Amino acid sequence: MHVRPASGLLFLILATSGCGHKPIRTIATSAPPVLRGDAVHPDVTKRWVDTRLYFGLGPADQPLKGISETDWRAFLDREVTPRFPDGLSVLDVYGQWQGKNEPAPERLRTKCLIIDYPDTAENRAKVEAIRAAWKEKTGDQSVMRVTEPADVSF
Repeated sequence: MHVRPASGLLFLILATSGCGHKPIRTIATSAPPVLRGDAVHPDVTKRWVDTRLYFGLGPADQPLKGISETDWRAFLDREVTPRFPDGLSVLDVYGQWQGKNEPAPERLRTKCLIIDYPDTAENRAKVEAIRAAWKEKTGDQSVMRVTEPADVSF
């Protein structure tokens, strides 16, 4: 059998590629991969959603104008946490909003609130109550809501 030099080199590389390597060790853990037996944090979720709400706090270039961090936390404690006490996330983001009669976008300091929950009428009403409370507090026209189906595991 005649082997070309290039294919012989490829054979040599493939044949020796496993030599000299230590075997990969796996670390056994006693923790299960998911939480079990907790109604609030089930191991399998059905019909859950991921909702993100965007709250404008004030002009991005004027940090002392608008809603302060202290006011935001008070709103979170008063309006959000009692409705979703099992957990949520808040991110600081930069946002832009341009009203239909505005010549340029308004650049805003923004909070993004992320909540994952079972998609029920009661929970949807809680989300709408949070949005309404913010609009009442600030006079804002809107709180953007993005809701998507979620495959959640704890």
